[in-house]
Amino acid sequence: MENMLFWWIFFTFGCLFVDGSEMEQDFMWPLSKIPRVVSERTFHLTSPTFAAEAKMVLNPVCGIECHGELPAPSLSELEDSLSYETVFENGTRTLTRVKVQGLVLEPTQNSTTRGASARRKRQVYGTDSRFSILDKRFLTNFPFNTAVKLSTGCSGVLVSPRHVLTAAHCVHDGKEYIKGSKRLRVGLLKMRNKARSKRRRGSKRSRREATGGDQSQGTRENLKVRTRAGRRKEFGRAQRVAEGRPSFQWTRVKNTHIPKGWVRGGRGGAALDYDYALLELKRAHKKKYMELGISPTIKKLPGGMIHFSGFDRDRADQLVYRFCSVSDESSDLLYQYCDAESGSTGSGVYLRLKEPDKKNWKRKIIAVYSGHQWVDVHGVQKDYNVAVRITPLKYAQICLWIHGDDADCTQG
Repeated sequence: MENMLFWWIFFTFGCLFVDGSEMEQDFMWPLSKIPRVVSERTFHLTSPTFAAEAKMVLNPVCGIECHGELPAPSLSELEDSLSYETVFENGTRTLTRVKVQGLVLEPTQNSTTRGASARRKRQVYGTDSRFSILDKRFLTNFPFNTAVKLSTGCSGVLVSPRHVLTAAHCVHDGKEYIKGSKRLRVGLLKMRNKARSKRRRGSKRSRREATGGDQSQGTRENLKVRTRAGRRKEFGRAQRVAEGRPSFQWTRVKNTHIPKGWVRGGRGGAALDYDYALLELKRAHKKKYMELGISPTIKKLPGGMIHFSGFDRDRADQLVYRFCSVSDESSDLLYQYCDAESGSTGSGVYLRLKEPDKKNWKRKIIAVYSGHQWVDVHGVQKDYNVAVRITPLKYAQICLWIHGDDADCTQG
């Protein structure tokens, strides 16, 4: 346990394990020329029914080798996939067509498959290496304070004062919006105020006493029993507050953006490469958020590691942190065996790298955790925990969603 705690502190606070072949300049944020994604035309669509179950409906997932063997998509195909739906708080929906400017099409990157491994059946592989973050000093500070919980049961990450990045399947199953996403809310962790809890308890007691004077003797006796039970409940609640137990501050979502690459409807299956969505909050928060970054290749990951925090369902609203090495990659996906359970999907995968031409190090979001998937690798079914990489095109699209067409997103 002490050894695991050492590595947790080691990776959490950004220390790098550097051997003779890994120098500091190898771990810098990549300078990428970002193409521009601009809105072309917006159409009104019929309102969705919000009737789907909260699970993904995917065609068989293209294996790692597909990304190296299939022809690269054309510009028109990319523009179609990057066009997006927006569903608003009142249930209305639009489709926005986009144009991509300044993109140089390159051959699809070949995969670097590292050999087959034994079939696994769970999202927690072997020894559970997750850490529950319980200390309020960590919960309320960067980077852990950027993790949020969705009312649909997923996780997300703050990427601006008003925006949350999450997985598309947390609100849409690939064909229809899921139940509960119409009145979608985002929960931000906060430490409960002990004094406020006491004031609330006092006001409730005053109301009971005010109404008890006009009741019959029997009613007053019953009221006293209920009041004593209420006091015991409040006492227990006050104890939890004194221990610094966190709670969620829930904020309604104003609108949700989902790429058309995911929202295929009846014309085809959702593409795992586009399993990401952006939520705009009705009310801005005051927490420090995490900026977006372009996902580097495996060779440019410090120690080959990635990190993410989310609200795994088996840990009762605790924030759970984990890190692990990436096993493989394609042009759009990271394949890894980070221990994670349902509820953590939608978490922001991040790195801490050095800013080019600067001395400071910075954490940025480089992928969205999508969850457990079976994929075909050279004809063999293998399972991974998969994350969707933020490529230059996706960076440009998310930047458009956050800032609008006037945004300068030319450098990632």
